[in-house]
Amino acid sequence: MRLAVVVVGCLSAFLLAGCNAAGQYNSLQANDSPQLIEGVEEKGVPLSLSEMALPEEGSDKPDELRYTVQVGDMLNIFVWRNQELSVTVPVRPDGYISIPLVDDLQVVGVTTTAISRQIEALLQSYIKFPKVTVMVTGFGAAYSQQVRVIGQAAEPRALSYRKGMTLLDVLIEVGGLTEFSAGNRAVLIRDNNGQQQKIELKLEDLIEKGDISKNRALEAGDIVIIPESYF
Repeated sequence: MRLAVVVVGCLSAFLLAGCNAAGQYNSLQANDSPQLIEGVEEKGVPLSLSEMALPEEGSDKPDELRYTVQVGDMLNIFVWRNQELSVTVPVRPDGYISIPLVDDLQVVGVTTTAISRQIEALLQSYIKFPKVTVMVTGFGAAYSQQVRVIGQAAEPRALSYRKGMTLLDVLIEVGGLTEFSAGNRAVLIRDNNGQQQKIELKLEDLIEKGDISKNRALEAGDIVIIPESYF
């Protein structure tokens, strides 16, 4: 009788140990298996979260500083594998361009990437899977979209206005001042709702002394006048 009790006790301990081992194995197997996304497979093999490439949040946010096409710009339109449709055209005063198979397309205030996609959509009726690239090969913004520098600048000229453009940016682009300039007597002429506003500038302090407080933001249509020194 005592022997039977011992045998039964040994069998119970053996079975209990086996159950514990199986439970630990299943637990380890569950922890080691990758987390799966239901219904997502590639070549019959489920993909784990670590293998999924998630897009970066905000990666497609437009850049406000990107250049937009202006009146007078020269645009090179390249249509891949269609040389007869690839042309260089000016942006007309009404803000439109004309290219083969597209009579009129408004482009002023639009980025070159957006223009490329618009032309591709219009050419789909004639070409299978058109691929278009648009490049600005010459800049010729309207006066209202220019900043003009006249007088004693090294290279006085009209510049296409860019958002965030400053007086220092303009001076760099025109090569600075001449040796005969009176930079601290320069003025900025600005159209303020039909009224001409005159703003005094201290260009010599800005360039020669590095006084950044004399720098200022510019607006489209501004005119910088740099007079000649008296002696």
